[in-house]
Amino acid sequence: MAKRGRVGLSHEQKAELWTRWKAGECVSDIARALSCPGARVHHVLACAGGIVPAIRRRSSRALCIEEREEISRGIAAGDSVRRIAARLRRPACTVSRELARNGARGEYRASKADELAWERARRPKQCRLTTNPELRYLVAGKLSAYWSPEQISGWLKQQFPTDSSMRVSHETLYRTLFVQARGALKKELIGHLRTVRRLRRPNGVPHSSGLRGKIVDAVSIRERPAEATDRAVPGHWEGDLLCGSKNSYIATLVERHTRFAMLIKVAGKDSASVVSALSKHVRKLPPELRRSLTWDRGHEMAEHKKFTIATDVQVYFCDPQSPWQRGSNENTNGLLRQFFPKKTPLSGYSQAYLDKIALLLNTRPRKTLGFQTPAQRLAAVLQ
Repeated sequence: MAKRGRVGLSHEQKAELWTRWKAGECVSDIARALSCPGARVHHVLACAGGIVPAIRRRSSRALCIEEREEISRGIAAGDSVRRIAARLRRPACTVSRELARNGARGEYRASKADELAWERARRPKQCRLTTNPELRYLVAGKLSAYWSPEQISGWLKQQFPTDSSMRVSHETLYRTLFVQARGALKKELIGHLRTVRRLRRPNGVPHSSGLRGKIVDAVSIRERPAEATDRAVPGHWEGDLLCGSKNSYIATLVERHTRFAMLIKVAGKDSASVVSALSKHVRKLPPELRRSLTWDRGHEMAEHKKFTIATDVQVYFCDPQSPWQRGSNENTNGLLRQFFPKKTPLSGYSQAYLDKIALLLNTRPRKTLGFQTPAQRLAAVLQ
């Protein structure tokens, strides 16, 4: 019977996945490059805790396939173990153990023996925290007290300068926390780290392609026209991404004067996809409704210049960690959770369905509009 279930990634795809992850790319960018679901990429990363696995290599002291073939030929010729070992320039006991492990003289096959040796080499080395309960207790206690792994490692060196069994590197602590297959430390201790993330990012590379908080030529919200700030003139929009599970997103736009909302299906969180989808919808608006767009510091608007060229709409960026500067958009995203609960995948919704939900919001009376609807207020503006 054929094995059911989703097809995994090939060795080449996994190699590319880890190369891109090590370079600082986000999950959605990697998934798009590999043409696979983001959930599958996240699964591979989560199994390793986001830590790039070491490349398996054969030990220089181990027998290679050519040597095993020489052993096989020597057996076929009836040579003694010592004679075979002399040709290989190996100790006789090395050849004798090789034969004992892999079927002796009558059943020895070089290719099969090489495969078995490669599999036996997979036996994992036990973590020091697993074999040393006293060390594990000390480390868990310090993590619970919100010490960083580096602080714990340095403290252990001072406390036990002559006992190497009571010392552990900070990298080992991170690996033990994020790779739960080791089973030495409880997963809950991750919550005591300063950055409570479930995947460890490679050291020395910027996160999310280094674009968050570093938008090139970003124009601050403080330079936005006064007419946008006091909502006196229509055509000034606030925007954001509504997040779902499995790296799925919906772009939301809210007009500040009328509270009119638009929902836009996007292929991913990368800037090219978001800017392309937004530009396509904003170009359909009449000129009097295309004045400005206020966005947060997310890297999805890194290509804001392309958006401005395509739509003639200037983009302004909020201050870091200041969601109240896009109050209308934040409120609308909260209303949308009635239709798109958290941890719900958003990729399956069509643009037609999103338009239907937007219509429900835009025909609902709003207290801030004197119980008029956003659609009524927009219609009055366009008359």
